[in-house]
Amino acid sequence: MKISKELKTGVIAIIAIAVMIWGYNYLKKQSLFENTRVYYSEFDNVQGLTPSSIVSINGFQVGNVSSIKFNAKKKGSFIVSFTLTSDFAFSDKSTIKIIPPVISGMGVAELTIIPNYEGKEAISGTYLNGSIQSGLLGSFGNKLDPLNTKLNQVLASADILINNFNNILDTKTQNNLKSTIEKLDITMTNFKNASKSFDILLVENKIKISSILDNTDKASKNLEGITAEFKTANLTGNLKNTMNKLDKSLTKFETILTKVEKGDGTIAKLLNDKNLYNNLESASKEMEELLHEFKEHPKRFVHFSLFGKKDKKGYVEKVK
Repeated sequence: MKISKELKTGVIAIIAIAVMIWGYNYLKKQSLFENTRVYYSEFDNVQGLTPSSIVSINGFQVGNVSSIKFNAKKKGSFIVSFTLTSDFAFSDKSTIKIIPPVISGMGVAELTIIPNYEGKEAISGTYLNGSIQSGLLGSFGNKLDPLNTKLNQVLASADILINNFNNILDTKTQNNLKSTIEKLDITMTNFKNASKSFDILLVENKIKISSILDNTDKASKNLEGITAEFKTANLTGNLKNTMNKLDKSLTKFETILTKVEKGDGTIAKLLNDKNLYNNLESASKEMEELLHEFKEHPKRFVHFSLFGKKDKKGYVEKVK
């Protein structure tokens, strides 16, 4: 079968157009005329990251994602390779983060480099630690986790409290509580009735209470007048003078007692002389004997008789 020139020309044109489209898309991801560096990072979830996704540093685009492959050495993880066309230098301690579409606002995920300038410079082929930037819901969920834990603890404590409360409020306790409330209601009713009776008593004795208050007021005024009279009479000054005189008298009396105690004066001698005391005691005894003898034999001391005779026996000392 002979192929016409027109058909050959059409096929070549289609192939050329396809090559141009593929080359254009390829050049969008990587430049053939710039020095490129390739880096690698590992993620458990790529968050919708695709080849040709933007790679940026501090918001400035410096490259694109080259490929995303499964990690053959670790199941469930991905190896993401990306190329940088910028000469921006950073250390191998820098980290890579995936920015989810919700945060990036571009409709697709992108990579961002968190640069660290301490340590050895990251050269082409270096593996950098990767992480995922938490979205709004993720951050909110992370903050809710501790709150959820505390809420569960509070609910558990509340459940225990309610169970204990139910155990306390058994049938007997409920009946007792009900009886107490009924008695309290009766008490409040009685108090209400007593209050009404007291109000009636106040109304009925309003005149008497008013009279009592008036008398109290008069008594208070009279007491005030008496106090004023006491003040006018200068009783305070007289009482002060009396106390001064009494103090002087007590001082003099104390002086006399001191002299008596020391033996000064006649009274002191009378009180302190033992011989005088013994003589007085002896005289007292003799006086007592004399009175006794006079009572027993009065004729010996007084003789008055027209025909009688004088008692010549004389005084006989009483034998003790």
